[in-house]
Amino acid sequence: MAPASVLDWSEPRQQWRYPKGNNTRMRQQVKTQSTIELNEKEADTAYKKICKFLRRLKSKKCKDGSKVTTVVATPGAGPDRPQEIAYTDTKVIGNGSFGVVYQAKLCETNETVAIKKVLQDKRFKNRELQIMRRLEHCNIVKLKYFFYSSGDKKDEVYLNLVLEYIPETVYKVARHYSKSKQTIPISFIKLYMYQLFRSLAFIHSLGICHRDIKPQNLLLDPETGILKLCDFGSAKHLVKGEPNVSYICSRYYRAPELIFGAIDYTTKIDVWSAGCVLAELLLGQPIFPGDSGVDQLVEIIKVLGTPTRDQIREMNPNYTEFKFPQIKSHPWQKVFRARTPHEAMELVARLLEYTPSLRMTPLEACAHSFFKELREQGTRLPNGRELPPLFNFTDHELRIQPSLNSQLIPKYTQPSDGSQPAVAAADGANQASAAAQPGTQATSGTAESSDAQQSNPAGQANAAAQNADPSQSSMA
Repeated sequence: MAPASVLDWSEPRQQWRYPKGNNTRMRQQVKTQSTIELNEKEADTAYKKICKFLRRLKSKKCKDGSKVTTVVATPGAGPDRPQEIAYTDTKVIGNGSFGVVYQAKLCETNETVAIKKVLQDKRFKNRELQIMRRLEHCNIVKLKYFFYSSGDKKDEVYLNLVLEYIPETVYKVARHYSKSKQTIPISFIKLYMYQLFRSLAFIHSLGICHRDIKPQNLLLDPETGILKLCDFGSAKHLVKGEPNVSYICSRYYRAPELIFGAIDYTTKIDVWSAGCVLAELLLGQPIFPGDSGVDQLVEIIKVLGTPTRDQIREMNPNYTEFKFPQIKSHPWQKVFRARTPHEAMELVARLLEYTPSLRMTPLEACAHSFFKELREQGTRLPNGRELPPLFNFTDHELRIQPSLNSQLIPKYTQPSDGSQPAVAAADGANQASAAAQPGTQATSGTAESSDAQQSNPAGQANAAAQNADPSQSSMA
């Protein structure tokens, strides 16, 4: 960096504004007004440093008089093409060990956004950013932009994730009904859980495990009924054979293999967590409210009974000789309220299995009879509004488990003009691929095979403020 004396700051400050016009001219000014001659590279460096300095000083005002912050950000999707964005009305809506979450408004579009600011460890790429840039799905919160900012301490760098803002969470909705001594309408539970399973099916097909599924991380738009999964601060692309930390996921929703200390777990830990969320919505309270890691296992055993030696081996072979008190499982009919639908209890039982491989895949859960009502023509929300899009499956989604496509997509949504439906097209393409490669299975796109092949106002605040980013080591 050139010493301070190199640049002549005697000129009026306005001459050095962050340029909007001729950048070449600005560079030339930097070069010619130096007290010593700079080469082209040094001039460019000085120019960039001046721009950075002035950007920090830059403070405009909106038409309503509010202050504006302008930064150079990179779009969350697509190629890396930095662009200038301006936002205003910034206020803190959540904080935690991970950092701070702000609510703000983009000046150009007037769109409200959430900005998650986290300290960046220079030794590692930010895992949350890398994962979120891969995720584009109607049930996953959208990363609009990201940018970096400096901190108060020397060499302190923060990553800022600009996310779409969604005002509510499943946690807040459930708490509202609980305080009112009411139960959440079963139609809402179906709507929320279906969309959660659909989001899990998508990320699991990419080999990504969320590792912190809980009501606080399920954002809700109360007007449309759309649910979006958020907070990928604990998420990881699981690679078979690569160890992972077992102390992950919020306690009430932690899968038993994690409590047993497994480090080679699969995306099925998310399925267990989703089962806990479903049970909680049906009960009106957490199904396994443990006070500690050990107590969490006790709460699970009180309902599911003592795991067999084979089940323990599936979770963690190191614990097969451990002596557990023998407790019988509790009938699901006695766990839930009297009027709980049988299909709901059956689905919970298929999700809360000790043996990870026996748990349903997310798409199998979507196809379950519990969600049959959502696939019936004319079904509406309790407020009379139409359901949000539930069957707009992408080609990628239709290739995850093609054998389920005919169950997932209602017949009334399929084309009636004689053209080949998307379901049939996906099934046919998959069968052709299997025929061309003897020995492969038509369902090779399942979440399990993905694991083997690849490795609110403050909805975001409620979600993010309770989660700390994990270590960025490969073990995390």
